[in-house]
Amino acid sequence: MSFKPLFSRFLAAAPERLHLAAHSHHLWPDTVFEAQARYVEDTARLADHKWELIFGDVVPRLQARIAAILTLPDPASLAFAPNTHEFVRRLLSCLPTDRPARVLTTDSEFHSVRRQLARLEEDGLARVTRVTQEPTADFPARFAAAAEAGGHDLVLFSQVFFNSGYAVPDLAPLVAAVPDPETLVAIDGYHGFMALPTDLSAIAPRAFYIAGGYKYAMAGEGACFLHVPPGYGPRPRDTGWYAAFGALAGAQDGRVPYGVDGSRFLGSTFDPSGLYRMLAVLDLLAERGIDVPAIHAHVLALLAAFAGALDQAGPPDLARGRLLVPLDTSVRGHFLTYRTDAAGQIDDQLRAAGIIVDHRDDRLRFGFGLYHDLAEVPAMAERVVRALAW
Repeated sequence: MSFKPLFSRFLAAAPERLHLAAHSHHLWPDTVFEAQARYVEDTARLADHKWELIFGDVVPRLQARIAAILTLPDPASLAFAPNTHEFVRRLLSCLPTDRPARVLTTDSEFHSVRRQLARLEEDGLARVTRVTQEPTADFPARFAAAAEAGGHDLVLFSQVFFNSGYAVPDLAPLVAAVPDPETLVAIDGYHGFMALPTDLSAIAPRAFYIAGGYKYAMAGEGACFLHVPPGYGPRPRDTGWYAAFGALAGAQDGRVPYGVDGSRFLGSTFDPSGLYRMLAVLDLLAERGIDVPAIHAHVLALLAAFAGALDQAGPPDLARGRLLVPLDTSVRGHFLTYRTDAAGQIDDQLRAAGIIVDHRDDRLRFGFGLYHDLAEVPAMAERVVRALAW
């Protein structure tokens, strides 16, 4: 079965392009065009009153879709923001201010977290312990041991690491390893949401989960979300006026009021068109019976076939042995990562040939999605090899 017809407008817009970066900017299905237009039409029709529709209908329906995908017990635990950095800031604003915040994380978090923590360290506002991602074979045990040592205000790690594709096989033990009940625990799930089957029911009462629509949810920018566990981070210092929407009328004790559900992590006025797009995509998938396990199986088959084809073709920098996460492991995300000193050069050569991939330092990434067919893998691999002139 081919899913390419669902993406006809993006594919037709640049038919010569070979897009192998679904892990970075996933192409959008056609339904988002209608969703974007619907947002404009709703705004034209309702003007100032569009927010009643957005918070009374669009947001609750999107919360329900995401909660069902992640097996969250309460859809109202989900807050939305234009980007994940807003949520990172609000989480950090929940930490103590009378001393440097003590943070446990890894050496492989995405830039929005890495940069922010590094900047706080420069001013002595945070003391950060970073567990190395590699070797991945014992990463869960090493991270759990570091968490068990206790004494942290925030423990944060990725479900799938952006610079390798390694996926933590089970989130629950890492969350359970945190001994202090006041410690905030946060999981960067951006490379996991809508890629890996994910059941958060066991850790929903304890851990924050951050993700969004730019990658595997196929909805583009401006649609990120945070699952907020009950009772944790009740009054973020970084707060916008939307965070009072779920509060009881007026401040009960003279302090700034907050909602008791996920709304306490909301910011302020934003462009809601991304929520329209994400809802349209998730509605489409539900209507077609395309669930996350089916997407995951489709992409795993693509990854294996493509890596096998490159391995047989003989480019030394794209040999199977250079993969950071072996093909025969189930703990992997939806992209292949090759370690090579030529990563930047290869990226440039492929881009010049109309083939879109990306690289991070010495790591070259190829990502796949529903708009790729298994039958076209040999031709895609051949085009890559030809572009590299091997």
